[in-house]
Amino acid sequence: QVALVESGGGSVQAGGSLRLSCTTSGFIYSRACMGWFRRGSGKQREAVAAIDSEDTTAYKDSVKGRFIIARDNAENTLYLQMNSLEPEDTGMYYCAAEVTGRDCYSGSKVRSEALFNYWGQGTQVTVSS
Repeated sequence: QVALVESGGGSVQAGGSLRLSCTTSGFIYSRACMGWFRRGSGKQREAVAAIDSEDTTAYKDSVKGRFIIARDNAENTLYLQMNSLEPEDTGMYYCAAEVTGRDCYSGSKVRSEALFNYWGQGTQVTVSS
């Protein structure tokens, strides 16, 4: 049974940092293309970052230089280090897995959420000004 469980969310002031984790099971993690998405209040879910099986990464423009996506294949865990957080980063953060071998990014952009096969339940990030 596939499972993705996010953790590490919380409330911080603008300029602060958080590190999100996503522990996974039930699929061959090392071969999966993994992504982080977020949904702000009243907004559609949007792609934040992605990393493929060869550690190639892609980011949403507004988080480039502030967020770092990384994976630990030995622990089947995905991370998102978020620095210099802004109120606009507030939202529910989800990790997702693409397990059929397709690239989850195109150029420097993360591809549509429709591409991803499995999702976690999310962890809330709140950034106050």
